[in-house]
Amino acid sequence: MVSMRFIPDPFTLALLFVLVLGAVLPASGGFADGLGTVADIAIGLVFFLHGARLQRQVVIAGIRHWRLHAFILATTFLVFPVAGLLLTGVLPSSVAPALVTGLVFMCLLPSTVQSSIAFTSVAGGNVVVAVCAATASNLLGMFLTPFAVGLILHTSGTGLSLNTLGPILFQLLLPFIAGQVLQPWVGDFVRKQKKLLSFVDRGAILLVVYLAFSGAVVAGLWGQLSIGSLAILILACFILLAAILAFTTFGSRLLGFSREDEIAIVFCGSMKSLVSGIPIANVLFAGPDLGFILLPVMLFHQIQLISSALIARRYAAQRVPAKT
Repeated sequence: MVSMRFIPDPFTLALLFVLVLGAVLPASGGFADGLGTVADIAIGLVFFLHGARLQRQVVIAGIRHWRLHAFILATTFLVFPVAGLLLTGVLPSSVAPALVTGLVFMCLLPSTVQSSIAFTSVAGGNVVVAVCAATASNLLGMFLTPFAVGLILHTSGTGLSLNTLGPILFQLLLPFIAGQVLQPWVGDFVRKQKKLLSFVDRGAILLVVYLAFSGAVVAGLWGQLSIGSLAILILACFILLAAILAFTTFGSRLLGFSREDEIAIVFCGSMKSLVSGIPIANVLFAGPDLGFILLPVMLFHQIQLISSALIARRYAAQRVPAKT
């Protein structure tokens, strides 16, 4: 008889389903735009509910958790790029230079926001510091990533428009602030709706995964590479992710962070933002190589989502129920 512990949970099965669905029936055109709007609303709802659930003193404590934020930012903008440069130095010469550039570029990107926070929530981690850390990573990444790209890759660009701050402000920060403002009146009700929070978190993740995988399929990027180059690129992404996961996990334990903080560090420190990566690449790079430059972050995005779902499931299974 097959042990029940080897049977995936419904969320993992749903994640695999949307990956297959994105490959067989990718969203495109008006349907993709409409679904993207739904995903944006779902993400905004995630942040509103988290803002409404979190008590004010807990949020203030999260902002003041400077050691955790420093560790995550150092991992994102220092450790990750160094690991990427070391890895690209040993890649075979058969890998196209544009792919190598794309791999380094991916390592210089900020963390995801919605995915890292949603996975932190699913795993039972410190959502408050995850919100603060992921948002800070993206705000700093608007300036640090182009600077680092110019410094390391010698790429000239016109700089990033402040208009790119709009999605962060209106989709993430404002719903969270609105939830915080209404928290004294709706906080108790929202905190009792654990199933609703779980449904919104996981639903947002599934929508993001489906749209991201659909975009790669519609763009036709998977047919532009040889199997050998694609295999090397995928292996490089796995190596990078494994190295950073090990660094964040054991580093957080070595520094004495709590289990909840460790979860936030693992997800916020190991993930790279496809949403930020595409507009940044459009500004910094030009020409036919742009698709290849974006391919590493697109691949890494899929790998990190699948891996994070499995890691979040394991953390959640190890969670100790609160005493009543």
